Amino acid sequence: MTEYRRILLDGSAVQVVRHGDVLVAADGREVGVDDAIHLPPSEPTKIIAVHLNYDSRTQEFMTKLPPAPTYFHKPITAINSHKGAVVRPEGCKWLNYEGEIVIVIGRTCRNVSPAEAGEYIAGYTVGNDYGLHDFRDTDAGSMLRVKGSDTLAPVGPGLVTDWDFRGKQIRTLVNGSVVQDDTTDGMEWDMNYLVADLARTITLVPGDLIFSGTPANSRPVQPGDVVEVEVEGLGKLTNHIVTGPTAIRTDVGAQPTESEEVVSTALGGDWEYRGIRTPSKDLYPSTVEEKA
Repeated sequence: MTEYRRILLDGSAVQVVRHGDVLVAADGREVGVDDAIHLPPSEPTKIIAVHLNYDSRTQEFMTKLPPAPTYFHKPITAINSHKGAVVRPEGCKWLNYEGEIVIVIGRTCRNVSPAEAGEYIAGYTVGNDYGLHDFRDTDAGSMLRVKGSDTLAPVGPGLVTDWDFRGKQIRTLVNGSVVQDDTTDGMEWDMNYLVADLARTITLVPGDLIFSGTPANSRPVQPGDVVEVEVEGLGKLTNHIVTGPTAIRTDVGAQPTESEEVVSTALGGDWEYRGIRTPSKDLYPSTVEEKA
């Protein structure tokens, strides 16, 4: 296996190779792993994530997996890096971690079989699919703001090639305490299946990222918390939570809410899969009249 990282070196984005505790650029410059300013390990044109994949997560929601994976899209402006700050906007409180393994596409990929899909994967990295559940009442279908707000897609620290995804441990820690712990054996659909499924209708290009799902026990974190996601053979992604400097504007759009759906989903309840939807009376600004 080889681990590549992208770092900021003397003001430029540079790809380096990890050799123990040292990162080495192609021109021979070196920097210590702990001293490097990390960038995301790839520059994607799209970030796609699967909804449910781990058996433990399915059991937590007291539901069954669909017959095939379902997905959502995270804008590329959500991308973040190892040691980057994850911003919880002022006025929001239900920001959840979701430790995940992320597939990095290496070759243009379209209409391939699961058996062929591995040939189009450059490697793997660690991700945290943060969810801002305060917006779940309005974005439950697309999850655009829930999962796509700025900084909510940290990935890194590096891209590891020739990594066998089978039987690998994945853990999430908050302030040093383990909060998620599972293995890839708990996944219903493996990495090759996900790539082949998406590539039936969507062209995947080098650098694109696919988040492969999270185990049980996604829970809210607070400003000041340090969140780490460890994956066996891929390393540790570390981020810290901060409060956004400005509040969500109230003169436009749906507002953050604390409905039963928001709280239940953030705390690991089964609301999302009960098929019950009760609009919150606090959903829109007071300037917007309720529709009959």
